[in-house]
Amino acid sequence: MLKGPVSISLRLTVWFGGIFFFGWVLFALVMWQDLKSTLRADRYQTLARRIDRLQDLLAKTQGDSQADRHQIFNDFAHATGNGLAEIFSVDGSRAYPSPSAAASQFPWPSIAAANGERFLHVVSGGQSYWVITRHYSLTGQSLVLLAAAPEAGNLVILQNFWRGLLTSVPILLLISSFGGYWMSRRALKPVDRITLAARSITIGNLSQRLPVSNSGDELQRLAETCNAMLQRLDSAVGQIKRFTADASHELRGPLSFTRTVAEVALRNPNTDIDSRKAFEDIVEESAKAANLLEGMLTLARADSNSVDAVLEPVDLGAVVREACSLARPLAEERNLTLSVSTAPTSPVKVLGDFSSLRRLLWILLDNALKYTPAPGQIDVALGSVSGRATLTVRDSGIGISPSDLPHIFDRFYRADPSRSQVEGNGLGLAIAKWIADLHHADLLVNSAQDEGSAFRVVFPCIDL
Repeated sequence: MLKGPVSISLRLTVWFGGIFFFGWVLFALVMWQDLKSTLRADRYQTLARRIDRLQDLLAKTQGDSQADRHQIFNDFAHATGNGLAEIFSVDGSRAYPSPSAAASQFPWPSIAAANGERFLHVVSGGQSYWVITRHYSLTGQSLVLLAAAPEAGNLVILQNFWRGLLTSVPILLLISSFGGYWMSRRALKPVDRITLAARSITIGNLSQRLPVSNSGDELQRLAETCNAMLQRLDSAVGQIKRFTADASHELRGPLSFTRTVAEVALRNPNTDIDSRKAFEDIVEESAKAANLLEGMLTLARADSNSVDAVLEPVDLGAVVREACSLARPLAEERNLTLSVSTAPTSPVKVLGDFSSLRRLLWILLDNALKYTPAPGQIDVALGSVSGRATLTVRDSGIGISPSDLPHIFDRFYRADPSRSQVEGNGLGLAIAKWIADLHHADLLVNSAQDEGSAFRVVFPCIDL
């Protein structure tokens, strides 16, 4: 039995080969039995005709002398059956002398008293023989005519037939398996096209559809059903995206107004201590909510492809210097060491948007600042090799567990409790991934728990 994941083509091939094999076995048994019956019937006809000729010979020579009749019978027996013939009386005695020693020693079957004809199988000297017995009346004398013929010729034919069938098994199985695999692959080729198309469809391109062949079969109905499902998903996701964008946009105003009112109230020197603490909390939470809404609005615009980013030659070194200058005071405040390395002497140019690239690097730096306990180390390195620019942000922080690594770029995903104690909304790395994709860059991460993390962004360079 096949275990583990097995392709439909292989399963169909195995089933086709198995069905062919059992069909071949059934065919071989039927043909072998038919051939055996045909050879038996042919042997019976041969012996029956021999007895018919013997009857005619006895009838024609009944006027001859007894010695002549015995001689004629002897010649007949040797001419037609190698001497394996006998003529008995109904009492079991020989009516005619045995024509040969073989006939006299042959284990002839017992003579039945009833009239009629029998066709029997006898073994003599380790060989098989067919024997026919027939009751015959000649001038009032009841005789029993017997004739025998070896079965060796029939057995040779049956053995050759069976050997030929067995020899053909590997060839026929190979041909049937190859043919079954070829037919299954040809029949399932549309499934491969549907699979490839389905794998390329993500939440960002739900408008794409699966290829539909006008074959009128189950695969066409499957593709049409999947396309109808994608249409419904596209419509539902579109509604969610529009709702998220609209809600994020509409909530910005009330949040800004709330924060402004709280800040104005804090400027009032007559505000009591409890009220001042409440207004400070309002300002802080409003800032967090505004940051969350800004991230949601950014991703909603990204999902709807409504971000108008103009990509132009940008010096990554300038992006690194500006982002790190903003992060350095925070690093010093948290007793962290921030080192920057831009080894290339010539500017590293990529095609991108300066503000978006600065935001990407800031997200990675902010992530390192949050999850690196003091005293810790944060290293920012920029390099260029073989037309590819690599920007690396490495920290000595708490790291990421292997179970969390596949999900860190998911929206609103927060890792284990040790990381969840740090403030955040779970959108930063999702935005960073979107910015990297916008610039045709790869955002990679290597991390081990309690050993720190390293985020690498690999850009295609441009030649100026």
